[in-house]
Formats: sequence, structure tokens, C-alpha cells
Amino acid sequence: MSSTSSVAKRLEGKTVLVTGASSGIGRSIAQEFARTSPKDLKIIITARRIDTLKEVAADIKKEVGDGVKVLPVKLDVSNPDEVANLIPSLPAEFKDIDILINNAGLVKGVDQAPDIKAEDINVMFATNVTGLINVTQAVLPIFKKKRNGEDGGRGDIINIGSIAGREGYPGGSIYCATKAAVRTFTDSLRRELIATRIRVIEIDPGQVETEFSVVRFYGDKSKADAVYKGVEPLTPDDIAEVVVFAAGRRENVVIADTLIFPNHQVSLFPPHVRPSCLHQVVGMDFFQAWPESVLLLFHFGPALG
Repeated sequence: MSSTSSVAKRLEGKTVLVTGASSGIGRSIAQEFARTSPKDLKIIITARRIDTLKEVAADIKKEVGDGVKVLPVKLDVSNPDEVANLIPSLPAEFKDIDILINNAGLVKGVDQAPDIKAEDINVMFATNVTGLINVTQAVLPIFKKKRNGEDGGRGDIINIGSIAGREGYPGGSIYCATKAAVRTFTDSLRRELIATRIRVIEIDPGQVETEFSVVRFYGDKSKADAVYKGVEPLTPDDIAEVVVFAAGRRENVVIADTLIFPNHQVSLFPPHVRPSCLHQVVGMDFFQAWPESVLLLFHFGPALG
């Protein structure tokens, strides 16, 4: 049996929940699960934009047919009441979740302390940290009920983190703090669940081209486009392939912690742009202009759902 068919077999019959699935990495994750195991799979896709989610569901059905059932659910993970109502409101056939992908997240602004807007601080923590934790706590009881003898339950929790959770950068202190919190929560949760068969996994992308930068610059597409000028970032599909790979391992294999870079990136900080590309991006004043230029160059983490 090929490795691809082995993964498909392991995923058959499972139910996957993906947050932030209306665009970017989350959308690609839902599509990659469907492509990998197209015969018997259920996928719950959540985000704030229900119309876009319905388009994602239609695209998946068009590509793989009726073997994958997709349920679009409007959900703002930053709203605790909506998260609390998520599982109770699901149709019975979708309640028995096996794989949780915590992907929803965002970054707002490039301000530095003490000028960071209180609204930006609150929305980043409410979405990236509290939202992720609340969704995890809503799903975890389902996993703990999947007991087989004394194994304490089974399931996969896959958190989409960021290189920004490992390295801070000027103008990104709040976003970096939220992703560092995700990293610490993920590590602590893995230790708390060590006596179970519940796998806790973190995937940390480097530079990925999504709507993420448009959100960061409050809808200014010209600034968002400048983030990728002169470089070749990862695509959402690149991250999705790694997520599905991790979920498709044998139950005893945990891809616990993964950092994914495009070929030109070695860390969060410059010089990670290839020398031949530097002049295309910021010209001769790159290092003199840093850190302002860094804010236009780097993009870290999942897309806003």
C-alpha cells in the first residue's frame, strides 16, 4: 500500500473541525483533507464569513464529489458564547469530532509600545489565544470519551502557530506575545494529556502569502503586496500538506513541533531575503530603515477567518 493510500485509509470515517477556514491556510487545510481522503470524511469549516464558507464547501464537493461531507458553520472564535454553542448546535452526524485544527488568527497594525491601540491588543488576544483555548476546551471532552481501556481518549489537536511565537520583532510585540502563548499552551496541553492517545501538535509557518497582511495593514493592499515583493513565500497549500501529513501518521507517531520556512528564510529577522532580491524590496537603505522595513517584509501565521 502506498503512503498516500495509507493516509487516506487512516483518515477514513473521521470528522475534522477547521477554524478560520474561509480563506488562506484554513481553506487549504479543508481542501487538502478532502483530496487526501475523498471517500468517507466529514469536515466542519468555521469562520465569520458564512457566504465564503459555503463557496469553500461547494468547491470541495465539485473537486472530490459526495464522499466528503462539508458543514459550513458561522463562528467568531473571539466570542465565547458562540464557541460555547458550537458543539451543541452541530448536527448529530458531525458531533463526534476526531481532529481539531485551531487555525483562526489575525494580526492588527504595526504600532510599537506605547502607541499600540487597545482595540488591537484585545482582538488579537481574544482571537489568537482565548479563542483557541476555548475551542480546544469545547472539543476536548469529545476526545476524552473516545476511550479504549485505560488510554484516556484519542484525537488530534493541531494548533497553527507562527515563527513569531519563537522570535519577537519590533512592531509585532502583541502578535508575537499571542503566538508565544499558543506555543506554551500547546506544550503544556501535550504534557497534561500524556497518559492519553490524544496527539497535540503545533505547526509554525514562516512567511506565507495569504490575506493576513491585508488585515494587518487595515485593508491597504499596496502595503500588503510589498510584503512579498522580491521573495517567494510559502503558499497555504504548503502548510496544508504538512498538517494533513501530521494528522495521517500512525496513532503512535506525534509530529509534535514543526517549523516551516520558504527556502529564502532562515529566521524571523533580516537578512533572510536573498541578496539578489534586496534591491527590489527596499533598496540600499534597508538596514538604515529597519525596523520599519521589517514590518513590510515579514508575514507570519494563519489567515483571518
